This record gives sequence, structure tokens and C-alpha cells, in this order.
Amino acid sequence: MEGDRIEMSQRERDVLKVMTVVLEGKRTQTEAARILARSVRQVRRIQRRLESQGDIGVVHGLRGRPSNRRMGDDLRRQVVVVYQRDYGDFGPTLAAEKMRDRGMDVSADTLRRWLINAGAWEGRRRREKHRSRRERRACFGEMVQADGSPHDWLEGRGEQVTLLVMIDDATSKALARFHPAETTEGYMGLLRRYLRKHGRMVAMYVDGNSIFREESREGEPAALTQFGRACEELGIKLIPAYSPQAKGRVERFNGTAQDRLVKELRLAGACTIQEANEVLERLFLPWFNRNCTVKPTSPNDAHRGLDPSMNLSAILSIQDMRTVANDYTIRHHTRAYQILPPPEPGLRGGKVVVERRLDGTHHLRFKGKYLSYQILGPSAGTPGALPPAPRSLTHARTPAGMIKDEGRAAVAARPPAVCPTLGRSGRTPAGPCPPRGGTEDNTRPRWRPRPDHPWRKPMLLSHK
Repeated sequence: MEGDRIEMSQRERDVLKVMTVVLEGKRTQTEAARILARSVRQVRRIQRRLESQGDIGVVHGLRGRPSNRRMGDDLRRQVVVVYQRDYGDFGPTLAAEKMRDRGMDVSADTLRRWLINAGAWEGRRRREKHRSRRERRACFGEMVQADGSPHDWLEGRGEQVTLLVMIDDATSKALARFHPAETTEGYMGLLRRYLRKHGRMVAMYVDGNSIFREESREGEPAALTQFGRACEELGIKLIPAYSPQAKGRVERFNGTAQDRLVKELRLAGACTIQEANEVLERLFLPWFNRNCTVKPTSPNDAHRGLDPSMNLSAILSIQDMRTVANDYTIRHHTRAYQILPPPEPGLRGGKVVVERRLDGTHHLRFKGKYLSYQILGPSAGTPGALPPAPRSLTHARTPAGMIKDEGRAAVAARPPAVCPTLGRSGRTPAGPCPPRGGTEDNTRPRWRPRPDHPWRKPMLLSHK
């Protein structure tokens, strides 16, 4: 306030306008209190200040005065000097922590204001990352978004299930399926249904789940996952999404399903994953594809047909590489597989692809040709301990001293599937132990010296 000029806020001007009518006697204090949303006592105090001080009476009395909690100027100058001398490249937050250790207790916000006023720090405004809406793809089948939605779909009536979804970006046509969890096999099964129904899409928009992509190590290319390998063989491009907002179509589908599909499952009394899939395909998906889809910009269909050379059962499988041993066997997931004759050229010591297909069967592929095999072990239907390696190989890995000194404790510690090779030359693998309850006993009886053996006679020590 300088001279006759009084600085007022809009609120203070409104109070002055109402109180001027009160001072003229044209409005009561009760009416003014109702207009200003204050008590009559407050209005009376304001009126007394206006009568004694004039219009300045509506201005707060502490305006222009320093705060009673203000830090001294000496401390302010000392802090700025210490910062410029010792912490010139520190941020205000870290510098405030360091100064607190030196006895100068200043908050980070106060230090930031002091440094900005002194020109030692440039204020930085945090701006949110700008996001623009991405236009839909023009053609049906140009890009499909995929995601999984774990939710209490059955509301405690059954097991926990996850909804796997594929939705077209251009039309929002959706295909979904309930699975026990978000797994590679689940996505492969859903992709198989989509390919059978529409054909091969051009690209898939997926999140950072390890099912779709693997983090690359420094200096090494990223390894393909099982699903990524299958998409590469099918000619489908995987496009990574780095935020949930990027996959808005499938995220909105999940929100709609968590609202409506849960109620449909409740009304149908679904308690199992089979019943949930039946409700999904009979009620929800037809409703969604009928009412929540849009017309694409282009009438063209970007889907591509399946080539006759593409074996979906083989492509959409979990594949592992194994090396064939000298006896034409491979080992895979606690099982041993014996490859049946005739042997292929280069098979021994070569690489065989083991396909674990979605129907649970296993197939061995060598250079594009499938091999006949049989599962070795006591029970071909249930996985168990592996048959032992050939005895000759076992002795080749074990020092002679250890074999000679092997005692009863070492024999007892052997794997239960390994039995001694009695009467064998050592060139053939040892067979598995007989099943529990069997009568066959291949254990060698413990040798004991005869009663008159010299070892049993007391040793006489002769002293010279």
C-alpha cells in the first residue's frame, strides 16, 4: 500500500462492498453475515475496523509483514555460501540432507527457494508425458491386441481362472477363453482358435510379459520365447507395448468383462472352467461382438490363409533341443526316450527337437523327419527316476581309487533306479531295479572270510 492506493483481493473488495451498505444503515449486520457466510460477531468487528481505519480495515493486518517463523538472514546467507562452495552440483533434497548433518536444519523446499532467489539453482517444472490417441488400424486383421486378465471370475464358487483375450484393433472383434493361468500353452491354444477361425493376422500387440519376450543381456541379442518362436514361424510380428494405456482396446474389454461377464457367470451358476467357457462363448462374446464393435475404415481383410506346409500342432508346441547319445537315447524332463531303428544318418550325436504339443503328446523331430521312439523306465506312463548311464561311462567319470574304496554307505547312497550290473561286461547299461514288492534280488551277498582264515587268527607280534 502506497499513499492512497490500497491493494485488495477480489474477496476483500466483495466484503467492502457489502459492509459499505451496512455503514450507510441500509443493511443489518445479520443480513451481511448471511451474505458473507460469517458470524454476526465477525461482521461487527469488521464494521468497527472500517469505522476507525477506513477501507484498509478489510485488509489482513499481517499483510506485508515477515512471518514469525522466518529463519534469520544470517543463516540464509551461510547456507547459500556452503551450498555454492561444497554442494554446487547437488540437488536441493540431497543438499538439505547433507547440511542437516552439519547442523544447518533447512528443509528441501526452503533451500530450493533460497537457491532460486540467489540464482544458484534453476527451477524445474515437472510436466506429464504427453499422450496422444492412436488411430485404429484400417483393416480387419492388421493388428490384434492380446492380454490376460486374472480376476475372481467365479466369485469363490470354483478354482481361480484367468481370461485370455485377443481383440482386433480395427473392429474390436474379440476372441477369449478361460484358462487356469496366463501361460504359454494358454496363449498358444487361443491363437490356434483364432487362426482356425480368421487366419493369420499381420501383427500382435502384446505387453512385457515373459511369455512374449525375454529381456536381452548386455551385448547379447534377446532370445526368442516359445510363443515368439511360434509367431516367427507363422509370419506374425510381435509389437511390444510399454504401458497399459497403449493397449486400450483390450484393457477396456477386460473392464467390461469384469463387470458384465462376472454377473452372467453368477446367473448361470458356473463353478468350473468348462462351464465358464460355455457361458463365455454362448452369451458374452456374441453380445460383445454384436454391440461393441465398429466398422473398419477399409473393407479389406488383412488376414492371411494358413499354408499347407504349416503344421499348427507342431508350431504351437513347446520345443526343446536334445542331443542323441551313443545308444540312441535322449533325456527330457526326467524321462528317457529310446529312438527306434532304423537310425537316420547323423542321428547319433545329433540334435533332436522334442515337441511337447498342446494335447500332451511328445514328438521327436530330426531334420524335418519325425522319429519313432519308446519311453524307457519302469512305467512309461508316469515320469520317474531316469535309467542309469552305461557302467563304462560311470567308471570313466569316477577315479579308480574311489571305486576300489567304495563301501556299504556309498552303495546305499546310490539312486534308487540304479542296480548293480551282475554278470555284465560293463558295456551295457544297467537295468532298473525291480518294482516294490518284486521277488527278484540282484544284490551280491556280502563276502565273509571262513572261520580258519588267517585273518581271523590273532596276530602275534614278535619283539626283538
